Amino acid sequence: MGLQPLEFSDCYLDSPWFRERVRAHEAELEKTNKFIKELLKDGKNLIAATKNLSAAQKKFAHSLRDFKFEFIGDAETDDERYIDASLHEFSNFLKNLEEQREILALSVTETLIKPLERFRKEQLGAVKEEKKKFDKETEKNYSLLEKHLNLSAKKKELQLQEADNQVELNRKHFYDLSLEYVCKLQEIQERKKFECVEPVLSFFQGLFTFYHQGYELAKDFNHYKTALQINIQNTRNRFEGTRSEVEELMNKIRRNPQEHKRANHLTMEGYLYVQEKRPAPFGSSWVKHYCTYRKETKKFTMIPFEHRSGGKIGDEELFILTYCTKRNIDTTDRRFCFDLEASDRPGVPVTMQAFSEEDRKLWMEALDGKEALFINLNRASAKREGSAQLDKIGFTVIKKCISAVETRGINEQGLYRVVGVSSKVQRLLSLLMDAKTCNEVDLENSVDWEVKTITSAMKQYLRSLPEPLMTYELHGEFIVPAKSGSPESRVNAIHFLVHKLPEKNKEMLEILVKHLANVSNHARKNLMTVANLGVVFGPTLMRPQEETVAAIMDLKFQNIVVEILIENHEKIFKTLPDATFPEPISMSVSPPNAPPRQSRRQGQRIKRPLAVYNLCLELDDADSHSLPREDTPTGSMDSLSSQSPPPAFSSSPPGLLDENHLIMDSGDPAGWTTTNTPGQSHPSMASWMNTSSNNSAAANATPPAFFFPNPAAGSDSAAESVAHRKARAVYPCEAEHSSELSFQTGAIFEDVQFSREPGWLEGTLNGKRGLIPQNYVQFL
Repeated sequence: MGLQPLEFSDCYLDSPWFRERVRAHEAELEKTNKFIKELLKDGKNLIAATKNLSAAQKKFAHSLRDFKFEFIGDAETDDERYIDASLHEFSNFLKNLEEQREILALSVTETLIKPLERFRKEQLGAVKEEKKKFDKETEKNYSLLEKHLNLSAKKKELQLQEADNQVELNRKHFYDLSLEYVCKLQEIQERKKFECVEPVLSFFQGLFTFYHQGYELAKDFNHYKTALQINIQNTRNRFEGTRSEVEELMNKIRRNPQEHKRANHLTMEGYLYVQEKRPAPFGSSWVKHYCTYRKETKKFTMIPFEHRSGGKIGDEELFILTYCTKRNIDTTDRRFCFDLEASDRPGVPVTMQAFSEEDRKLWMEALDGKEALFINLNRASAKREGSAQLDKIGFTVIKKCISAVETRGINEQGLYRVVGVSSKVQRLLSLLMDAKTCNEVDLENSVDWEVKTITSAMKQYLRSLPEPLMTYELHGEFIVPAKSGSPESRVNAIHFLVHKLPEKNKEMLEILVKHLANVSNHARKNLMTVANLGVVFGPTLMRPQEETVAAIMDLKFQNIVVEILIENHEKIFKTLPDATFPEPISMSVSPPNAPPRQSRRQGQRIKRPLAVYNLCLELDDADSHSLPREDTPTGSMDSLSSQSPPPAFSSSPPGLLDENHLIMDSGDPAGWTTTNTPGQSHPSMASWMNTSSNNSAAANATPPAFFFPNPAAGSDSAAESVAHRKARAVYPCEAEHSSELSFQTGAIFEDVQFSREPGWLEGTLNGKRGLIPQNYVQFL
């Protein structure tokens, strides 16, 4: 049962039961006061905890925002870029969430804390004051009454009358105060219900609003989350493929390190111990140096380096080698030694110690020592073993396999990812590639050959071609569009490059890609999405000529190229490339001091990698209709590169480098000269770039001696024609990376040579060596 009501009539009786009921009401109000006090304390703690949580979340968001993943290589896939940006997105999500949390904390103060404090102070506090007055007046009333009743009856009538009036007046005041106090008690008992609950309701409304905002943010985030999960899965799939390739390369190098040395401009490099002679009686010491040698210039450099002291690098020492002599064991107490003599220190040989006898022989051969041992370390030109060819049998093999897969196993889960038994695959391949037995093999109806055996045989056939289906020559150019640019520009670039492939290669690629598109259309059952097919066929259709970790890091971009082919096969194979080639994919603003440009080539900095394929058709129609064809050397009909190439330009601006040679001004009135390179079956895209956009531009202004090399297609003579030359900057440039050089117009670069990175040169400026945009310099 609840509190009993306080009747106003009981105020005049002021009975013991009335007082008991009043005390019950007062006790209830005291309990309410303690409850509100505790609630206010908890509410303030909640606000403090909310602010602490918000601060922690913000710090977490700042940590996410400030971190950036580094990547291996010169570019990332779209999936990797989205993953990199995801931390910033997560940070923004938390930031938006914390903004709503701050609103919640503010609303708790305004809607819960302040109203309860106001009720406790103004309402409950007022009742307490009324209680004090009531208790005081009660004491006064009954004290005066007792005193009045003690008056002697012998007092004068006037005094007694006056005392009676005084008591009556005081009693009336007491009753009035009692009535007000009872009224206030009952009022506050009823008022406390909504005065307490309404702020709590507002608090929950704010809390639910916060959670609703979080729900809305989560809904907005859901699409991004789904896309990011796909990006992560694609990247994981590519990682698995790349890891297996890296491990395979590591094992190859572990088995035979000498055969897997990277091709570079150095004839020999490695660690040698150099004898440093000291005054007697200290004798001599042997210090480890990293040494490099270039046979063309006879420059030998030594850099002291000690691994055990934290990798400290000393000062570089350079000298010109005059001769190298092997030290016999009877002239020194150390093995594997040889002497070098520098041109600036005749008669003062420097004694070197190699790590082994084999290592010394390699150095002696490179340095033209007396005991030269020729070891061919260049595997770039080695032919890939394998009997597969793009001949009639080859097309028959692929068509039979595709027909069998589409007839029997188009819906098999893991199609092309599940491999067959190696012995069965080899047996099937031997039957298919034998002209006598090829037609007898029935793949569509025979149960002897599993689908996974057929798919593995097809992949093995494509991998055993002497050259990958998309050719070594165009490998780098196919990779470039996958690294940057919009999806449309990528499709247009690859569309253009596919039509540069030899005819047989393009025909085979079309057959295969059409089939892969059909496989991807059944992805709901076979689980082979376009991305999964890219992982499988990227390394099958494309591979670099040189096996390096850097090349393997580009596997993911090979996958992207295959994905683009599958998704756009109708456009790429059924239509010719648009005469108006796409806008450049990766370009920056031209230098502020650059002259007005006749085309995008002039005065423009090309960021890595060089997007030459976007520039090659920036030509007027007047230039394109009369372009001569370059004859292709005859060869086997089965060769991957025996087909006629696209048109090549036979002229270049003075001072420009065509695909293999530096072309100097020969005095031609038009300022042009012609260089043809025998044996070059396909002109590089760089040669297309070097053609003037119109004749009037060439007549009005002599173009600067920009140079667009094609290192992949270059010969030794081509490399020697530009290696170690000086060049002058024709435009200023601000470095965008620590590996690049900043310079002003007129800066002179020493020892300029090709870079391994397309579109860039290496040179030395003020003692610092770094990368230079190739169309910013003029050779001297």
